[in-house]
Amino acid sequence: MSAPSHAIAPLGSRARVAVLAAAFLGLLFDGVELGLMPVASLSVSKSLLGDAFTPASGGDWFARFTAALMLGAAIGGIVLGNLGDRIGRSRAMGVSILFYSICAALGSLVTSQEQMLVLRFLVGLGVGGMWPNGIALVAESWPTASKATVSGVMAAGLNAGILMLAQLAQAWPITPDSWRWIFQLAGLPAVLGVLVLALLPESPQWLAKRGGEGTHRDARASKSSPFTTLFGPTLLRTTLAAVLVSAVPMVGAWSASKWMVPWADSVAGASQASYKAVTQGWWAAGSVLGSFVGAQLVGWLGRRGSYLLISASATVATAAMFRLTAPLEPTFLPIVCVQGFVSTLFFGWLAVYLPELFPVDVRATGSGLAYNSGRFLTAIGVLASGWLFAALGGDYARVGGLLSLVYAIGLVAIWLAPARPAGGS
Repeated sequence: MSAPSHAIAPLGSRARVAVLAAAFLGLLFDGVELGLMPVASLSVSKSLLGDAFTPASGGDWFARFTAALMLGAAIGGIVLGNLGDRIGRSRAMGVSILFYSICAALGSLVTSQEQMLVLRFLVGLGVGGMWPNGIALVAESWPTASKATVSGVMAAGLNAGILMLAQLAQAWPITPDSWRWIFQLAGLPAVLGVLVLALLPESPQWLAKRGGEGTHRDARASKSSPFTTLFGPTLLRTTLAAVLVSAVPMVGAWSASKWMVPWADSVAGASQASYKAVTQGWWAAGSVLGSFVGAQLVGWLGRRGSYLLISASATVATAAMFRLTAPLEPTFLPIVCVQGFVSTLFFGWLAVYLPELFPVDVRATGSGLAYNSGRFLTAIGVLASGWLFAALGGDYARVGGLLSLVYAIGLVAIWLAPARPAGGS
């Protein structure tokens, strides 16, 4: 049984802006971490493996690094999402930012692939915790604002980070002789983490639910675990459906879509070191817009209709990217941009849909569980795609084309999810 609600004054306009800005920046740097290894992986592997490097081993290690990040993000999203329901959204968000920043910076010191693998897992813990806490904090601090607009801005922040990283890597190419600097740069958001912990206000709705300003101790002492509520008779079906609809875009993005960057590097890297960054930049440009528009689609077409359209479009666009064009061909980059747009419509949709499903006292845990459980499947899917990559002789196009069918699962999955939110404030 949750604590009784108490009257808590809503945040002032400056405090709301500060919350939105901090959460946007936290997700922007989250995006930098997500986009880092697709552009740096082959250079890191060539540097650390030396003469033992082969194209097949490069693809295999890319799959391993991605799987480690996804596994860490899955665990971090659930654990740190739960932390947000216990000690507060802003505190848990600050912890998440510090975690991914410090562990990313340590990547600049590694001397082996295994060390980098461990650090990517640790980075993933913070990456996973940022999304549920940031989304919950903003949704509860801006209760009267347009959900689609605010959620769209937040979702766009993640992909804006990938776009920013792509521009940096295009200006200063990441090569086997010069890659440690990008990990050092990825550690700078630790400053933001400290500021969030020290200065950012807490969610008024969370404080009200927990009984007032001095409730951090009460939160830790709560007798009812959020997981008991989420998997109880009232919310079990909602929780499982949320996990399913979140898993489709997550598995599709990392087991299929992201292969385009190492594919571009393998084809053009020897002659154009920045081409992989250009490719990621075109994808990120589409994805920033897609993340924002995806949130608007919920209002335009409804939750179910919009998800069906996104699933069909992502399947077609991803198959086209791998089977109808190739790196350095004139059509490649425009199709990459389109694929980035349609595949990230999902994430704007999720930013609106998931917080609506769960009551305030389990909102961060529920959103984190749903969003990040798909990453467990993603870790398995990425390792399987690495195996498929080796089995198909390093054929990026065939691997991506086959795995584009993951998005088609969404055409079935959405019918198992609630058409309307079941949660409450």
